[in-house]
Formats: sequence, structure tokens, C-alpha cells
Amino acid sequence: MTVEEFEEFYAQAVARLTGQLYVMTGDLQEAQDVVQEAFVKAWVRRGRLEREGQPEAWIRTVAWRLAVSRWRFRRRSADAWGLGSGRSPEHVEPPGPDHVALVAALRELPAQQRRTLTLHYLCDLTVEQIAGETGLSTSTIKTHLVRGRAALAHRLQDPRIEEARDV
Repeated sequence: MTVEEFEEFYAQAVARLTGQLYVMTGDLQEAQDVVQEAFVKAWVRRGRLEREGQPEAWIRTVAWRLAVSRWRFRRRSADAWGLGSGRSPEHVEPPGPDHVALVAALRELPAQQRRTLTLHYLCDLTVEQIAGETGLSTSTIKTHLVRGRAALAHRLQDPRIEEARDV
């Protein structure tokens, strides 16, 4: 992959990958950081990425692994210092109520279910492609999808709809 091809690939993929990692991690700044770091790693391996033919999947996987490593490091550090695992969010414009509900529901899911749902619904990958990218079996991917959808459906129930059914 030439420098120009890599720059074009970056321009086309960075926003999409950042959005995908944001859904997976629930933290926009973290998503931006890990995607940028994954692109730096990809720059060194751009010839290999071109030969393997799936540079976006490689960057998404590397970014996910970086995010997981950072979570583990922060958790260990916070535990060691007795600070707990939370950090205060930065001030941003408030999102809409549907966005808040969806993000809250996604954050309650186990990380692997959240990642699988993101890869399937946001990245539009098939079960087989997700299995190849994550190293999990197709049956495990299907289980994550079924359980994740059920958990989201339960968490996103609209009480107004339930009240209308009771009337």
C-alpha cells in the first residue's frame, strides 16, 4: 500500500471506525485514541495489510484490543490506589433521550455482547465474519447476538407502551 493509498484509506475509514469503537466502548475520547493508535500500528504494516486484504477489520481488532488493555490497566491502577474505577465525564452538549437510553442500555451489556452487536448491526458483518475477526465460534457469536438483542429489548422497553397495553 503506497503512502497515498494509505492516506486515502485513512480518510475514508477513520470516522467509521471511530464510530464503531465508540459504540463498543461507550467513550468517544477513548475510541478516538485507540483508533488513532491502531492506524499508527497499521502504517508500519501497510504492505502486509494490503496482502491480507482486510485492513479495516485489522484496525478495528487492534483498536478493540488496545481499548481492552487500557480498561485493564485503569482498573488495576484504580484498585491499587483505592480510587475505584469511575472517572468524571467531560462536559458536552446533552444528547437526545433516545441516545441516552441506547448508550445506557449498551453499557449494561457485557463487553463481548456489545462488541458482537456493534460488529453485526453497525459494521454490517456476517456471523462468519465476526467469528473470523474475534476468534470466537459462530455458535458463540449467535448466542451473543440473541442474548444481546434480548437484553437490549428488555432495557429499552418504553413504559408508555406498557401503560397503554394495560388500559
